[in-house]
Amino acid sequence: MTTLMNIGEAASAAGVSTKMIRHYEQIGLVPQAERTEAGYRLYGDREVSVLRFIRQSRRLGFSVAQIAELIGLWSDSQRTSREVKAVAERHLADLEEKRQEIEQMMEGLSVLVKACRGNDQPHCAILDRLSLNSPPQHQPAQRPQLKMGSKPVHETRDVRTAGIDLMAWMRGVHTHQNAQ
Repeated sequence: MTTLMNIGEAASAAGVSTKMIRHYEQIGLVPQAERTEAGYRLYGDREVSVLRFIRQSRRLGFSVAQIAELIGLWSDSQRTSREVKAVAERHLADLEEKRQEIEQMMEGLSVLVKACRGNDQPHCAILDRLSLNSPPQHQPAQRPQLKMGSKPVHETRDVRTAGIDLMAWMRGVHTHQNAQ
């Protein structure tokens, strides 16, 4: 007999947030939940198992598309382990590529940090190197006024709140460099 749970109970049992459950339903990663006459979502043990599967997959960094593929394989009794392994191997290769990108970024940033004196003078080797080949007259006239969240980013001084995806940016840089 299946135990029926509301969204909060299912979220707690699966170790995910109610917001994530709604999101997964909205994007089709999990089917729409059954509903009571009053419109409340109902989840059973199977749905909670799928949500746990998603949580574990996300912890390993699988993308939503990869998780959908894995759930499809999990639900297919005719699948081969070779198919599942291929998904995991592709993901492992992607992670290795990202690791190499991060190492390159860290090496480059380390060089910049070492070059900067970090004193009370306005000259900064980091800014000089980042603006290489840019004439001084092309220096920005003011700070950017990013509109992310409730405060401008320069007030929080926390790049994480700016929504900047450095890895995506770096992949774009590599793509742009390769196209030239």
